[in-house]
Amino acid sequence: MEPLKRVTAPTLDVLSLLLESGGTAFGLDIMKRSGRPSGTVYPILERLEAQGWISSAWEENVTTQLHRRRVYTFTAGGAEAARELVAARS
Repeated sequence: MEPLKRVTAPTLDVLSLLLESGGTAFGLDIMKRSGRPSGTVYPILERLEAQGWISSAWEENVTTQLHRRRVYTFTAGGAEAARELVAARS
């Protein structure tokens, strides 16, 4: 897991919301809860995944008419690093 190169207010929002959700969330949920647009949230999620803080997978067993959604989950070290970073910046 790499240290984050850029820590912005939107990045802290995304990390905080993932922590509040128990470490697993959908991108659309993060957008709605943060009030930030997709053009902000999804690049942050991509960056967090590329640096090893989170992983993602397509939702399994979709039983509704909705399209499959991408599930974002903290990696083993990602949750602890996020807690430390959010606490240090609060």
